[in-house]
Amino acid sequence: MTQIRHDDRSRIRSVSQTAEPNSQTPLYDVAVVGAGAVGLASALALARDGLRTALVGRHAPVADGRTVALLDGSVRLLRALGAWEALEPQAAPLTEMHLIDDTGSLFRPPPARFVAREIGLDAFGWNIENSRLVEALRARAREVPDLTLIEHDSAGCTVAKDRALLALDGGGSVAARLVVAADGGGSPLREAAGLTARRWTYPQKALTTILAHTSDHREVSTEFHTREGPFTLVPLPGGRRSSLVWVSAEARAEALSALDDDALARAIERQAQSMLGQMRIDGPRGLVPMRGLSVPRPVGPRLALVGEAAHVFPPIGAQGLNLGLRDAAALRDAVAGSRDAGAESVLSGFARGRALDARLRTGAVDTLNRSLLTAFLPSDFARGAGLLALSTIAPLRRLVMREGVTPRLGTPSLMRG
Repeated sequence: MTQIRHDDRSRIRSVSQTAEPNSQTPLYDVAVVGAGAVGLASALALARDGLRTALVGRHAPVADGRTVALLDGSVRLLRALGAWEALEPQAAPLTEMHLIDDTGSLFRPPPARFVAREIGLDAFGWNIENSRLVEALRARAREVPDLTLIEHDSAGCTVAKDRALLALDGGGSVAARLVVAADGGGSPLREAAGLTARRWTYPQKALTTILAHTSDHREVSTEFHTREGPFTLVPLPGGRRSSLVWVSAEARAEALSALDDDALARAIERQAQSMLGQMRIDGPRGLVPMRGLSVPRPVGPRLALVGEAAHVFPPIGAQGLNLGLRDAAALRDAVAGSRDAGAESVLSGFARGRALDARLRTGAVDTLNRSLLTAFLPSDFARGAGLLALSTIAPLRRLVMREGVTPRLGTPSLMRG
């Protein structure tokens, strides 16, 4: 993720200002700012079509115990970008998903079981450590002829009629017809452009880590719904390793994070009802604040927002990064065939196409999370009835599974089956 140092912030100029073209500044079709997974995927997708693309951002190490469940459409994208072959041996298939109500509700439904083969897939997706995903995308980016890697932070952006000019923190600048902000939830480019963002927080944090356990996960991802949030175990390769996302109240999450490895492993085993046997901490830990952000219109003059620059929500339901990857693939479709990647017509089409998808995913995750935090009986009843319906009504279950994995409406071309 691109970072702008505190002493650089005074040099950030609004993208509504005028940039003076300079014959010494290289001109690209697109400059992507941010070297995380979404930024890398965006740059690769655009360069794949022969667009002269620059990727601006430092390649910082990633090691916080987080994994990502790449849904089927995201895997199709990574395959089209030439990155999946290196990733597949390091990823575990998710062939089943189980939801277990552990809230103590009076309307507690039986566990809901979802099987990928019911919708014609071998797996809903594949779980992989985030650090491995980013490293594989970086390796692929170094191989692509039309992609230039500029390992400096952006220090500001100005806009002329036909281009944007990015200043670099090490000196120099980059000009592009379009700037893509993949610079995270605090996006300096979004803030400098004056794009409206709605923000909210939750009274929770998510503890993330990697686990080893004595029983085989059998490629089943299990999510316990508790009164403080979801507790999710997701398979990793080898059968006896899983990733953990444990959402709980802030104080409890901080207390859990402060435990030594043995004590934390015992607490996880108890919360998991010993379903995977004895636990052992087998990777780094992370503690993630639970927050949300949405941008009604994720474009500005010669600027497009992707990933967390455009939308942030809790790590629930494997939707966050997958939504960001859909942004990347959709931007590639919007730009394809255009003589000017930053033209207003191109950006308007991209914004229209992403608005509904982002709104639906953000709303679904927000509604689920908030429903767990209240003991309000009608809310409990509605959530329990919904899970019961998914368990017993096969056509509804299949529809929800398909929409969760790859939405039917507006799916970008590189993500289609």
